[in-house]
Amino acid sequence: MSDEFELDTDALSRRMEGAMSNLKTEFASLRTGRASASMLEPVMVEAYGTPTPINQVGTVNVPEPRMVTINVWDKGMVGKVEKAIRESGLGINPQLNGTIIMLPIPELNEERRKELTKVAAQYAEHARVAVRNVRRDGMDQIKKAKADGMSEDDQKFWETEVQDLTNSFIAKVDKALETKQAEIMQV
Repeated sequence: MSDEFELDTDALSRRMEGAMSNLKTEFASLRTGRASASMLEPVMVEAYGTPTPINQVGTVNVPEPRMVTINVWDKGMVGKVEKAIRESGLGINPQLNGTIIMLPIPELNEERRKELTKVAAQYAEHARVAVRNVRRDGMDQIKKAKADGMSEDDQKFWETEVQDLTNSFIAKVDKALETKQAEIMQV
């Protein structure tokens, strides 16, 4: 290997890991018919003039498999939290009980489950594209080094390293998608 060129595979790996992290967040927002506190993460409440995540205006709990509760700390915020949930597009109808908002999670029908698996597949494809973009950046660095006089053996070595890294992350994306789709289709 050439002494003057050292591809930072850790940086490429971190960027690919970022795509995986983003995919996990997107998957968490998909409703699977099972209660999860993470399904409320994308919902923002207008609190004191600022969009705020729900978990910063109350305590989110999952007391049973088909119920999420939010214990809102400030009584004046209960209506705003309820409104944010109704307008979030989650398809959940909040029920008020004082400062506690209960979110019963309805069963998903077969058609909705199939739609959600397609959405999950789209999220996975976005993650694959992000991983491939990182791969392209790595390959561009190698091509530039080749133009600067890197040997062909070194070029092949680094291209193989980048491709192996890409393949491993694409496999992780595929595995995550497979797991999520099985979870969505589970009745």
